[in-house]
Amino acid sequence: MPVSDRSIEFLSREVCRVGKSLFDRGYVHGSTGNISVRIPDASGGGFLITPTDACLGFLEPSRLARLDAQGVQVSGDRASKTLALHQRIYSASSEASCVIHTHSSYLVDLTLRGVWSAHDIVPAITPYFVMKVGHVPLIPYFRPGDTQVADSVERLIKEYASKGLQLRAVMCERLGPQVWSDTPSGAMAILEELEETAKLWLRGNMSAVPLPENAIEELRQQFNAKW
Repeated sequence: MPVSDRSIEFLSREVCRVGKSLFDRGYVHGSTGNISVRIPDASGGGFLITPTDACLGFLEPSRLARLDAQGVQVSGDRASKTLALHQRIYSASSEASCVIHTHSSYLVDLTLRGVWSAHDIVPAITPYFVMKVGHVPLIPYFRPGDTQVADSVERLIKEYASKGLQLRAVMCERLGPQVWSDTPSGAMAILEELEETAKLWLRGNMSAVPLPENAIEELRQQFNAKW
């Protein structure tokens, strides 16, 4: 079902379902991480976002923060401070209808040890990483809530789009990934693939050989991979 056909009630339940799934499987811990969705105009527009300092494993649909299109809160518990960053992602990416941020441990660990490159935090070591995630650039460390993070994400989305590439995620150094897709389940799947690829890369002592260019070209031709 397209996001435009989904009610606020359905989206609220989806945010809570995805939050619990991520928490139960260890992708988030404590009160870290947040999830937002864009409410379609047909349902009133605006955004839903998890409350500040909320544990994603124990969310309640009625307590999610709802904000109008200008970012003014109209109901629910106090909104996460990350909404401003999420709004910039929604504005820059037409494909984004859900944004998930976590402090996923393997990805954060990777930034502490040193990423593969600033343009790709891990190399293309599996076909599903190429197809499902794509390029993931690194955003250097800024304190949580710094507006320079939002500026960097917006710039990168536009930069990659100018090259015909669809950016689906960025990695904030020492903090964690920001991933987005057209649905909460889609964004969760991207996050899972990204974290598992970081795990493989670290387990192999960051020495795995990337897929050769001819293999990547085959993924482009057969599956329309954006790499």
